[in-house]
Amino acid sequence: MSLRRLYWSALTGQWRGGVVLLVCSVLEGLPAFFSGRLVELSVDRGFAVGDPRTGLGWLALFGLAAVLGAFGSRMVWHQLGKVVEPLRDALVTAVVRGVLHDESPPRNQPDSSGVARITQHVEVVRDATAGLLVQARAMLVTTASALAGLVTVAGALVLPVAVPVVASLVVFGCLLPSLARRQRALALADEHTAATAGASLAGMRDVVACGAEPIAALAMYDAVDAQAAAAVRVARSSALRSLVISLGGFLPLLLALWLAPGLVATGELTAGAALGALVYLATTMQPALRGLAATAGTVVLRLLVALRRLAETAELPERPDGTATPRGTDVRVHALTFGWGATAEPVVRGLDLGLRPGEHLAVVGPSGIGKSTLAGLLTGMLTPQDGRVLLGGVPVRDVPAVQRHELVALIPQEAYVFAGTVRDNVALFAPSASDDALAAAATAVGAGALLRRLGGLDAEIGHGGEGISAGEAQLLALARVYAGSARFVILDEATSHLDPVSEARAERAFAARGGVLVVIAHRLSSALRADRVLVMDGRETAVGRHADLLVRSARYAELMQAWATPVAGGAAAEGAGSATAGGVAGTESAAAAAGGLVRGAATAAAADGGGSAPAAGTTTTAAGGTATAAAAAAGTTTAAGGTATAAAAGGSAVGAATRAAATAAGAGGAASAAAADADGGPARSAATTAACAAATAAAADSSEIAVSVSSPVGGAFSGDLADDAPAVVSGDLSVRPGTTAADVPVDAATEPPPWRPSPVPRAVRAR
Repeated sequence: MSLRRLYWSALTGQWRGGVVLLVCSVLEGLPAFFSGRLVELSVDRGFAVGDPRTGLGWLALFGLAAVLGAFGSRMVWHQLGKVVEPLRDALVTAVVRGVLHDESPPRNQPDSSGVARITQHVEVVRDATAGLLVQARAMLVTTASALAGLVTVAGALVLPVAVPVVASLVVFGCLLPSLARRQRALALADEHTAATAGASLAGMRDVVACGAEPIAALAMYDAVDAQAAAAVRVARSSALRSLVISLGGFLPLLLALWLAPGLVATGELTAGAALGALVYLATTMQPALRGLAATAGTVVLRLLVALRRLAETAELPERPDGTATPRGTDVRVHALTFGWGATAEPVVRGLDLGLRPGEHLAVVGPSGIGKSTLAGLLTGMLTPQDGRVLLGGVPVRDVPAVQRHELVALIPQEAYVFAGTVRDNVALFAPSASDDALAAAATAVGAGALLRRLGGLDAEIGHGGEGISAGEAQLLALARVYAGSARFVILDEATSHLDPVSEARAERAFAARGGVLVVIAHRLSSALRADRVLVMDGRETAVGRHADLLVRSARYAELMQAWATPVAGGAAAEGAGSATAGGVAGTESAAAAAGGLVRGAATAAAADGGGSAPAAGTTTTAAGGTATAAAAAAGTTTAAGGTATAAAAGGSAVGAATRAAATAAGAGGAASAAAADADGGPARSAATTAACAAATAAAADSSEIAVSVSSPVGGAFSGDLADDAPAVVSGDLSVRPGTTAADVPVDAATEPPPWRPSPVPRAVRAR
C-alpha cells in the first residue's frame, strides 16, 4: 500500500468524525447564508419603513445564526484530533517501517533524511490536513453559502461578480504547478541541510582533529544558502499568488458598488437587497476567497509535496511476511550474488557456503570488499540478485520476521545503546531472563567488570550511551545478544573498539555457546580462532582452514604477511594478551606469520591457546643447524646444539601492535633476547617484556640472560603485569630460566614519552 492510499484510507476510516464535521459545516455555514438576507429584511421591512424594532429583530436572528456558527466551529476543533492524530500515527508507522526496510541505509551514522521525513514531512502532512479540515473546509462552506445567499437576494449581480472570481481562480490554478515545484525544491533543500548538519555533527571529532572545520563550515554554508534561495523563490511565488487572489476578491466588490445604484434606480434591486449583496461580498465572500486561496497556496501545496516526498522515499514494502519454518540452524549459501545496482559490479559473486551448528567462521578481506554486505545477505536484510541463503533448509527471507529475529542476530560495528537501565539494554532479547542469567551473560562476554563499574543492572545509562565508551557499548551489545535466543550470530566488526584480550574472550564465548558464529574480522587474529576462514577478494573467494589457505590463497597469505612483521629471523605477530613463559595468561597466543610466512629452512604455526599452548606439532628441531619458527609467547621452541628463534607479540588498544621477538639458545649455546616495537601506539599487552621472560624458558642451561629493554610502549597493561596502569618498560633486566612475565619489573609511575611510530622496528639490543 502506498502512502497516498494510506493517507486516504486513514481519513475515510474516521467516518464518524467525518459525519460530525459535516454537521458542524452546516452550522458554520448558517451565518454566511443568512447574513445578507437578514440585513436585507432588517432594512426593507424595518429601518426603511420606520420600524426599528422589526429591523433589530432581524439583526438579532443574524446574531443567533452567528452563535450557531461559532458552536459549529467549536465542535470542529473537538473532532479534529480524532481525525488527524490517527492519520499521523499511521503515517509515522509507515515511514519508520519504510526506513527500517531500506536496503541501503547510511552506515555508521543516523539517517538524517529519514529523521527529517519523520519529524518534518509527517508533521507537515498532519498540520496541512488539520488546516484543510479547519480552514479550507470552512472557506468552501462560507463561499458556497454566500453565493447561494447572493442568488436569493440580488440575482442581477451574480454574473458580474462570478466573472472576476472565476478568472482569478483559473490564473491561480495555472500558477499551482510552479508553486508545487518550488515548494518541493524547498523541501529537498530542508532535507539536504538536515543531512549535511547530521554528517558534520556525527564526524565532529574527526573534523576538529583534522583541522577540517573550514571545509565542514563551507558545506554547511552552501546547504543553508541553497535552502534560503529556495525559500525566497517560494516567497516570490506566494506574493504573486496573493496578488491574483486579491484582484479576484476586490473586483466583485468594486463591480457591485458600481452597478448597485443603477439597479436600485431601475427598481431591479431594493436598497436592502443592495446592502445585503455588499454584505455577502465584503464580509463573507471576499475574505473566504482570500482565505481559500491562501490555504490552497500553502497548506495544499505543502501537503502534496510532503506526500510525494514520503511516497518517493518511504513506500511500504509490498513483500508479505514469510510462512516457512526452519528445520534447525544450519546455514547453506548457494550461488549467492549481489551488487549495489543493476549495472554495478557484484560485491558477492556466486558464493557457495555451508555452516553447521557449532561452527565458527571468520570472514576476512580488504576494506570495502563486501564483508558487511554479506552479513546483510546472510541475515535476510538484503535481497540477493541471484542465489539463495537457506536457514534450516528454508530461504531466510521466507522465515516469519518474528521467528527470524529470534533465530538470527547481527551485531554491527557501531553498537546501539539506548537510554535506560543496564537491564533494559541487556534484557532486550530476553525480557523474562532473571538477573542472574543477565549477569552471567555479561560476564561470559567480558562485561562483568563494566557491570560492576556502573553499579549493577539497575544503573542508568544516559541518552546515546552517555557515560560509557564505544568499547563498553559493544560489550553491552554482545551481552544483549548472548542473553537472547539467537543461534545464528554474526559479529560485523562488533569488537572493533575492544582490546584484543576482550575481543578474544567475546568470540570464544559465542563459539562455546553453540549455533553458528560468523565473525567479520576486525583483526586477523580472529581468523586464527575460527574453524574455517572465508577470504573475500572481489571476483574470487576462498573457504578453508587457516593452514590450508596459507598455501592455496595468495590474498590470504598477503593479508597475513602484511599483518605479521618479520623480526630477529622470525616474524612478529599481533597477539591479544600478555604472554608468560610456558603459557598465555587467560588470553590467546597469536603467531607471527600465522605459521607459514617465514621463508627459510623451516616454519611452524603457533596454536590458538587459551592456556599453555605451544604450536602442536610445529616445534622444529635442527641438529647442528638453525631452526626458524613462528610461535606464540606461550610456546616452547628448542634446538639441539643450535639456535632457536621465536616471535611473540601483544595487541594494541587502537590497532597499533606491539611486536616482540625472543631468541633462546639451546644446550651449551649463548642466550640472548630481543624485543621490538614495530608500529607504536598505546599497547594493551606486555608482550615486549613477556618475550624476554619467555626466552628464558627455552634456554637449556642455567646461565643468566642479560637484556637491555628500551621500548616506548605506553598505555594500560593487562594480564600478568599490571591492572590497567599506565606504564612504560625501560632499563636493564636480568632474566633467569623459569622467569615469568610477572617477574619482569614495570615502572607504572612513568608516563609514556611522546614519540612517532617508525616503519622500521626498534630492536631491543641484547648485551
